Amino acid sequence: MFVHSLCAIASARAQVSAGAPKSVHLMTAQDLTALPSRPPDQRIAYGNDPSQYGELRVPTGRGPFPVAVLIHGGCFKAAYATKKDLDAIGDALRGDGIATWNVEYRRLGQAGSGWPGTYLDVGKAVDHLRAIAREYNLDLNRVVIVGHSAGGHLAMWAAARSRVPAGSPLHTIDPLNVRGVVDLAGPVDLTANISGYQALCGDTVITSLLGGTPATVPERYAQASPIKLLPLGIPQVFVLGTREEFVPLPLAEAYTRAATLAGDSVRLIVIPDVGHFEIASPRSSSWPQVESSIRALFDGRLPQNKARGDSRRTLDAHMFGLSRSVFVNARLLECWRTSFIVCIARPASHPWPAQRNVAADKRSSDGAR
Repeated sequence: MFVHSLCAIASARAQVSAGAPKSVHLMTAQDLTALPSRPPDQRIAYGNDPSQYGELRVPTGRGPFPVAVLIHGGCFKAAYATKKDLDAIGDALRGDGIATWNVEYRRLGQAGSGWPGTYLDVGKAVDHLRAIAREYNLDLNRVVIVGHSAGGHLAMWAAARSRVPAGSPLHTIDPLNVRGVVDLAGPVDLTANISGYQALCGDTVITSLLGGTPATVPERYAQASPIKLLPLGIPQVFVLGTREEFVPLPLAEAYTRAATLAGDSVRLIVIPDVGHFEIASPRSSSWPQVESSIRALFDGRLPQNKARGDSRRTLDAHMFGLSRSVFVNARLLECWRTSFIVCIARPASHPWPAQRNVAADKRSSDGAR
């Protein structure tokens, strides 16, 4: 049963569609995995472990081709997801003239995963582009990292590797320079919302990933959380849907403010009526803005702010300075504008391991992921 409340927001600039929110059937994790795609051009190992490989898709033509490194999510768990989640994005970008390097990495439940293995795998996969660039005519001056969910966190971290202090197990000498990073609903501060995130994942994934809590291993959280590594020194795009549950909007806003104050160029894009999985689908309404963000970052710039004049489709981070949405006891407080701001506390769904049809507000029985 929904709990209703009112959020008084003075001088709110964000314009969200008026009236009650319409019923929306959200994609599930299974829907994302089931998206069709054509096979990759090459499967290439970057290490000796079976999970240390990437799949390369190269456009037709002469090149050199810009490269999008794709990092899938799945709560950092091997049981929940594989690189297949981003095959459809890889295929779509290849068709639009962009090479993609869709990487697999060791995840919780596999030997060598967690701290520091999961992070080192992602960094090694990104750097492996140097070894294959000449053969496949890849443009290493135009590389963008794109990650979804847990992979969004890893994408932001990979882009921040030059900021990891010497002496850290995660420190890398001469990491590959990238032009920008796109975070599709991935956590940027691992110390924030641990209980909420782990509840949605159905497991102690953050504390397992880092081998302890912020109180017991604070240095690991500092070296893994992108917000602690600012400034990154490259443009960043953070994409959320208004139906997002894993990354509460205030946390994304906090990161955007911190990155801006640190001197970084960053844009937070909030897309109406999409959830956690739509933003990783090239068949969803969010795709044009995700793709345009990738293309802009190849040029080292942020995408155009389409929020102005079209607030129904995109909401820029700076328009949310006075908005409120909270995550309390695994309840997401969703707000929209009528003559004032109305909020609904919705029960949190659990995309991993179970799915929920938001329109019917019921659990599905798709099973564990």
